[in-house]
Amino acid sequence: MEKDASSGLIDSSEANNLSGQLRSTVGRLYRRFRSERAEGTLGDTALEVLTFLHKNGPHTLTELSDVGQVAPASMSQSVNRLTAAGYAIRTPDPNDRRKVRFSTTPEGAELAIVTRNQRNAWLDTQLQRLSPEDRGIIARACRLFGDIVDSP
Repeated sequence: MEKDASSGLIDSSEANNLSGQLRSTVGRLYRRFRSERAEGTLGDTALEVLTFLHKNGPHTLTELSDVGQVAPASMSQSVNRLTAAGYAIRTPDPNDRRKVRFSTTPEGAELAIVTRNQRNAWLDTQLQRLSPEDRGIIARACRLFGDIVDSP
């Protein structure tokens, strides 16, 4: 049996229910968080690629596909949207001129920052509505979720 913070122990059927609740809640939070962006901006996938490029620097299409766990053809659509909108540029790879690397333009970096700030502001507002104790519980849960994500 596993321990439950409020009542002691939970059996495996309750643990499975907890898994389902957690997946559902995290999915809903993720969708809500993604919806917190300026109207008329890029789609979610293109914004994710733009944010990744802003945070991590230039990458090839293959590298972006691997990180995003999507087919290169799908990633190609996203980077084409970004370059067409002027948010990203293609440059030759300095080590292999046959490869192309994608990076953000100043406008792309600004959009990534604005989007991140808008999403953080929404989440900060929601967290401030909670008691200090509840925020502490969420902080602990974040550490535990990080452990889960980093596990083999």
